Amino acid sequence: MIDLDNISYSYGGGELFSDVSVRLTAGSFHFLTGPSGSGKTTFLKLCYGALLPTAGRLRVFDMDVPALDRDGVALMRRRVGVVHQDCRFLDHIPVADNVALPLMVSGMNLSQEQSNLAELLTWVGLSDRAGALPPELSGGERQRAALARAVVMSPDLILADEPTGNVDWDMSQRLLRLLVELNRMGKTVLIATHDLQLIRAAKAQVQARVLRISNRRLQLAGADL
Repeated sequence: MIDLDNISYSYGGGELFSDVSVRLTAGSFHFLTGPSGSGKTTFLKLCYGALLPTAGRLRVFDMDVPALDRDGVALMRRRVGVVHQDCRFLDHIPVADNVALPLMVSGMNLSQEQSNLAELLTWVGLSDRAGALPPELSGGERQRAALARAVVMSPDLILADEPTGNVDWDMSQRLLRLLVELNRMGKTVLIATHDLQLIRAAKAQVQARVLRISNRRLQLAGADL
């Protein structure tokens, strides 16, 4: 699914990662944790080709990501759903249309997808907010809309960057249950978070591996996390 072999990544301020190797298998559930500024968001961007490593080998879906052309990257990303930390939407169109944006961009016939879209909005608890504009949503509703948009194309891989960072504990649990259910449907899930309580709650529901970034290295966290 995702295979990083001796990956390094440098930017203007220096080297962020050095000799990172990890393999995420299909259908697995992972957390990525570490101090602020350690590179969690950068790691996720590497996993869907938004950034490329400065050294090492990066393969996603058995494809050599740095060797892909623009069309190849676009095709790869259709199999990846990303929940961004800032949850940006087009504020002038309703929630349902924001969730459907990936379908529109891919050229799919929206009239044929209406029933699936309605079912997805119901699944994330937003059926009664389908016609609302994004500024009218609460923080938890925005996060659920972001998750719905990320999975509307039924991706094989779901990457979530601090998906519970701006919501209360009850809503965090609801979002976690949605991600666990997606994993049980066969999706590979990788969540970047600093919330150790969330990780502990998840490990009671699903077999999850916890990776930690520290001092430019990636390592498997201890079982006592």
